[in-house]
Amino acid sequence: MRVVFAGTPEFAVASLLAALRSAEVVAVYTQPDRPAGRGRQLAASPVKQVAMARGIPVFQPESFKSAQARAQLRAFQPDLMIVVAYGLILSQSVLDIPRYGCWNVHASLLPRWRGAAPIQRAIEAGDTQTGICLMQMDKGLDTGPVILSQAIAIESDDTGGSLHDRLAEKGAEVLEDGLRLLRAGIRPLPRAQAEQGVTYAHKLEKAEARLDWNEPSERLARKVRAFNPWPVSEAMVAGERLRIHAATSLPLTHNQPSGKVLAASKAGVDIACSEGALRLLRVQREGGRPMSSADYLNAQPALRKA
Repeated sequence: MRVVFAGTPEFAVASLLAALRSAEVVAVYTQPDRPAGRGRQLAASPVKQVAMARGIPVFQPESFKSAQARAQLRAFQPDLMIVVAYGLILSQSVLDIPRYGCWNVHASLLPRWRGAAPIQRAIEAGDTQTGICLMQMDKGLDTGPVILSQAIAIESDDTGGSLHDRLAEKGAEVLEDGLRLLRAGIRPLPRAQAEQGVTYAHKLEKAEARLDWNEPSERLARKVRAFNPWPVSEAMVAGERLRIHAATSLPLTHNQPSGKVLAASKAGVDIACSEGALRLLRVQREGGRPMSSADYLNAQPALRKA
């Protein structure tokens, strides 16, 4: 079975490795190299790095709008195209090229959280469950029928990073199951997504990371978890801007203004919110490294007296 794989970030790597175990990957498509790091040097995507290390031809078109780009894809005579966090919307003319069309590994239980940031949005919303859908792609945004799916629980301490890693591995498992069936001559019957329950996981923006103490502490704690490791929540604490890497909600009652430091100890720094308090557990000062709140207080002894 001849497979073309299209993906870009670290999330897609586990699925690429699954495809390599289950089929002949004849080509890999990924986004063009982008500036990265402090030096803003061009860097290859994680998917490109894995493909090159295994000697798989890599292609990086800006789009498939040109007849030349589509002809190049057609020349591989793919039975299937697997798309995982590729970063391009594919037109019907592209979806029709592979014999079995295009499959997408999506990190949510569709139709909930279609779009760019389903992992973080699920945590932010307080969902207790998410999962993986293997979807037969159509020209809509994550609207295609689902071939296979598998649910997983969102743990109370899951961050965007930890849930990302678990879903990446689960996505590879579900993809491998689908490829195994296809290789055996069994085409799973795709089922249409429900018309109810559609939500969109809009792309993360850095501005969202700024915490507003006028919100309930539970909501802020979910944001801290969702936005770790990117873009990382930040807030003003006693006149200083801090990045907040870990925090927990305290369901206590107080009569203090939002944003006031209620207590500061080795256990953490408690900040008044509109409802409850947010206990900061791991913070980062401007220009510094992440540290425990206890270490932060060693440099800010006046807060203990707040």
